[in-house]
Amino acid sequence: MNGLRPVLIVDDSADDVELMREALAEFKLANPLAVARDGEDALLYLRRAGPHASRPPVDPVVVLLDLKMPKVDGLEVLRAVRGDERLRHLPIVIVTSSREEQDLVRSYALGVNAYVVKPVDFQAFAEAVRNLGAFWAVLNEPPPDGGGQP
Repeated sequence: MNGLRPVLIVDDSADDVELMREALAEFKLANPLAVARDGEDALLYLRRAGPHASRPPVDPVVVLLDLKMPKVDGLEVLRAVRGDERLRHLPIVIVTSSREEQDLVRSYALGVNAYVVKPVDFQAFAEAVRNLGAFWAVLNEPPPDGGGQP
């Protein structure tokens, strides 16, 4: 690993994950990328459990989280992370196709840091992901790993 904290992409759409990978690579983001295909896998990754028990003990610089996923949806992941003393500091950005006001309101009520609707157009989607990568992995100053907890 290059010493940079990873970006965790949580999305069940292989196409959307690939588009995000390509957009971030085009931006030349140096952070490693980790992918979880559903909310359950995301929580295992964040808790360093199950198949992720041996991953490096560093939290992601940002979690790009889809809402509509099998097993555990994005809102449930957000609720679990914000309820976990060790993880609640993690920046989480919802990246979803949902334009439902209820999803937006619930996401912010649960403590999401940003809510981005996936543009339908490929170029617009790629630009949105590049901007997210630039802000959260390069410009934003995240809390120290562990959220400053002793």
